[in-house]
Amino acid sequence: MSSQLNPDSAEVKVQGTTLFDRTFRDSEGNIVIAQMPNLPLLVGLAASLLQLVLPGGNLQTGFDLVAFGALFTWAWQELFDGVNYFRQALGLVVLGGMIALRLHIIG
Repeated sequence: MSSQLNPDSAEVKVQGTTLFDRTFRDSEGNIVIAQMPNLPLLVGLAASLLQLVLPGGNLQTGFDLVAFGALFTWAWQELFDGVNYFRQALGLVVLGGMIALRLHIIG
């Protein structure tokens, strides 16, 4: 019945998704490794750069807090809303690394 409504549907092949597809492809089938930065990432990077440039003090501490919060938000969003396993793993690595650096486990 569906072939009568849409003659092209007979040509559609059912194809299973592979681990590669789940790891690197989004829901539209495009390979996604890098994307345009979203607002938390832009804010986090800008605050990190300003924090490195400014001398110590309350302003530097404020930018450090903003940078950590924004990058934490970006990593959290990637971990739970990433378009593929690679982006989710990237969020997990960044989130774990940020927490480890903040707790002085690394370095």
